Amino acid sequence: MKPELMLLVWAVALTLVQAVVAAQGAFAQVGLFTLAGNREGMREITGWGGRAARAHRNMLENLVLFAILVIVAVLMDKTNGTTLLGAQLFLWARVAYAVVYVAGIPWLRTAIWGVSVAGLVMIFLQLI
Repeated sequence: MKPELMLLVWAVALTLVQAVVAAQGAFAQVGLFTLAGNREGMREITGWGGRAARAHRNMLENLVLFAILVIVAVLMDKTNGTTLLGAQLFLWARVAYAVVYVAGIPWLRTAIWGVSVAGLVMIFLQLI
């Protein structure tokens, strides 16, 4: 398996962990019965639970881009040191992003997001 594909698998694992953390944050605020219900009229999840949900949603948005780029790079046999570094930057920046977002550190979060985007751009540039 190409290492970029393994990093994609780890990115999916990170996304799953983020979903569980977000669910824990919601559970702590509204309880199991509310979460198991239809959630109509459920109050907004705030604090670290809300930040965890937003970080998870952001990961889902970025995972789509990462997956497409990695899969195209592998299918076109365009993987190289740059695509690997881009994939590594993306994954590790996304790990840091999740932690920093849940901790509530806004400017650092934005800078880390920029690093993950740089990883995506690195892969993209190898494909054009």
